[in-house]
Amino acid sequence: MSLPKEKKQEVIQKHRVHDKDTGSAFVQVAVLTERINSLGGHFKAHVKDNHSRRGLLKMVSLRRKLLNYLKREDETAYFKLIEQLDLRK
Repeated sequence: MSLPKEKKQEVIQKHRVHDKDTGSAFVQVAVLTERINSLGGHFKAHVKDNHSRRGLLKMVSLRRKLLNYLKREDETAYFKLIEQLDLRK
């Protein structure tokens, strides 16, 4: 399940590092977080949808890898992003 174009652009605008940034780790984590959060309602309605659940787990894993990279490279930016996105760690 993908995000509407307007919502994705809004997330990119909020978390970009510079004007033409569309693929930095910050933006990727923010977009993945938005996609993961949007799937919550889908799984409440479709409890047995295991194919989509596998995709969700892949997105969560990719987000975790990107967050580990950010933590290694710039720990203050990592904690700032975690706070902005309201993630647990």
